[in-house]
Amino acid sequence: MTERETTRLVAWSRELRQVHHRLREALRVTRESLAEGTPGERATRELLLYCHGFCTALDGHHQGEDRTLFPAIAAAHPELRPVLRSLRQDHSVIAHLLGDLRAAVDRGAPPEELDHHLEGVAAIMENHFRYEERQLLSVLETLELAAEVPEVLGPI
Repeated sequence: MTERETTRLVAWSRELRQVHHRLREALRVTRESLAEGTPGERATRELLLYCHGFCTALDGHHQGEDRTLFPAIAAAHPELRPVLRSLRQDHSVIAHLLGDLRAAVDRGAPPEELDHHLEGVAAIMENHFRYEERQLLSVLETLELAAEVPEVLGPI
């Protein structure tokens, strides 16, 4: 195996950590925007942009994992299928929570309600990311997957 191939293999674990970091940061920025509570149309537009951007990024990340990454892991490591099933269940729960958040943003819910939704997403998301990293990072260091990062880990 060439050094470039080795670098690409190890890069999947780094890519996953980087995507998780960017999603955590997007959530932090979204929550800070909400906490500022600046009244007016501009603040509302910014919050809509942050919330919808965050939701789209997190959804895209999970869809890429479900569609491309997890099948590749299952094929190479069938013993991880129960872990992958659990992670997919988390994706479903998070998608439901994001749907509730989007609906609250779209109807102009008060900041306290939006923060409640964001807090729920944050708690499940962080638990999910930690579990996923504990279970999959070492596998990702040796996973052979010929695909582009956005296809595998989402557009963020």
